[in-house]
Amino acid sequence: MDAQAQESFREFVAGRSTALLRTAVLLTGGDRHAAEDLLQNALVKAAGRWQRIDEPEAYVRQVLYRQQVSRWRLKWPRREVVVAALPEAAAPDASGAADLRLVLRSALSRLTARQRTVLVLRYFEDLPEADVARLLGCSVGTVRSTTHRSLARLRTLAPELAALDGPGRQPSRDFSPVEVRP
Repeated sequence: MDAQAQESFREFVAGRSTALLRTAVLLTGGDRHAAEDLLQNALVKAAGRWQRIDEPEAYVRQVLYRQQVSRWRLKWPRREVVVAALPEAAAPDASGAADLRLVLRSALSRLTARQRTVLVLRYFEDLPEADVARLLGCSVGTVRSTTHRSLARLRTLAPELAALDGPGRQPSRDFSPVEVRP
């Protein structure tokens, strides 16, 4: 890699690594150390091909997704460790949004890696079903059914998130676990 390409790569890492790390944290279920490893491996792969990459961020994101998919397919996957039980519902206060984020993180960590990845791609990355299917190497129907099952499990694990749909309403089919509706 020549000096100009190295400088371009350094600028990319400095400018986009925070957003890419957030995605990696979501993909790994809140495990920051695993997310850092995942992002580091993706950046190493990108550095080796840097001069041939047309869209660097899209390339790195695709490497992140594919590496996470590869982790599911390991013969003996690593066990996830749940470190704490969900807290009892707290009275609303200024830390309500932080409480919801913690509940969401805990619930996401209890989903399977595949369920979590589909939700991250659909709702955090806001990708259409066809793009998610292409990235994960499965059919659109598989993405739809996995999304449906993942949201149902998320609602079961964290009923507090149903409050995001509004008081007295049933959760809608379009319930997005990562955005707060007014």
